[in-house]
Amino acid sequence: MLAARTGAAGSQISEENPKFRRQSGLSTGGKDKSPKKASENGKDGSLSPTGQTQLRARQLALVREVEMNWYLKLYDLSSEHTAAHTTGMPHRNLGKSGLRVSCLGLGTWVTFGGQISDEVAERLMTIAYESGVNLFDTAEVYAAGKAEVILGSIIKKKGWRRSSLVITTKLYWGGKAETERGLSRKHIIEEIVRAMTHVINQGMAMYWGTSRWSAMEIMEAYSVARQFNMIPPVCEQAEYHLFQREKVEVQLPELYHKIGVGAMTWSPLACGIISGKYGNGVPESSRASLKCYQWLKERIVSEEGRKQQNKLKDLSPIAERLGCTLPQLAVAWCLRNEGVSSVLLGSSTPEQLIENLGAIQVLPKMTSHVVNEIDNILRNKPYSKKDYRS
Repeated sequence: MLAARTGAAGSQISEENPKFRRQSGLSTGGKDKSPKKASENGKDGSLSPTGQTQLRARQLALVREVEMNWYLKLYDLSSEHTAAHTTGMPHRNLGKSGLRVSCLGLGTWVTFGGQISDEVAERLMTIAYESGVNLFDTAEVYAAGKAEVILGSIIKKKGWRRSSLVITTKLYWGGKAETERGLSRKHIIEEIVRAMTHVINQGMAMYWGTSRWSAMEIMEAYSVARQFNMIPPVCEQAEYHLFQREKVEVQLPELYHKIGVGAMTWSPLACGIISGKYGNGVPESSRASLKCYQWLKERIVSEEGRKQQNKLKDLSPIAERLGCTLPQLAVAWCLRNEGVSSVLLGSSTPEQLIENLGAIQVLPKMTSHVVNEIDNILRNKPYSKKDYRS
């Protein structure tokens, strides 16, 4: 996935602070309830929006099943040869597009080309790939472009089929000069939607999405695409974790139902805050101890940061009861949201990655009772206007 970042021209905002990561992107690569009848909805010959969505989901599932059975029969294979079966990694559609992505992906922010060596990066990608991960995320600005180079070099070295992978990258903070950054005509054509359509038509990508865009901006991009017969975005990359919920749980679901935009979320452990390592301060070897991450240290030692650590201590018994670690619980909590297509993991060691990938085993244990327990501790569940009216 290739992503294009957007922002005010000439802005000096630092990319390292996730509060200011605002980008636009490109991508390559319960109980089942029957829809209500038209008469039950008070409309003649039509389904309710919910019924239409459910019907469309069943149709897409049937199409996928037919396509998969045809492919397996063509090459004399069985379902045991599929990645989902051999690794246990669930795959989901990216929004309402036909692109299938692993529900866990591997991100390269901070780590590739910076915090870890190339050897460790290769080890992390190998672990992820062998665990069924097909989604790898990077950006042109990560480590001044080194992250993209390292990612591509590893794929080439390992000999992995490019068609089996979904690579996402992001554009905007490409260089220091004014003509090397942004989304102007000089940078990648005239306007974002037209530029993304051009890139896709040229075969350089297959899908595009956004990152850190508001719901209004995404809707505007969709409207422009439809008005001028261009290609609309299929996903939004958004920060999502136990302490950041509003956008993914309130705003994006409406966009999904209206225009099919899915959610690809990042920072499930809140830059390590939810890992538990900061319960007794900031360790010397942690990310928050680095000079360029002073903002993270300030967030951790603030009054709000101390309250968050206390809530994490209250969540620990739930993790113990489910037989998992706190990070695994946090990642599984993100995955329990059916509107999330994939959660991007960021790990600096193989041990961390293996632990986080273990969240897949915790997902079936995320019952409504467990989720309510977590909500009662966090006390930050967002409500839409519809919820208030009801």
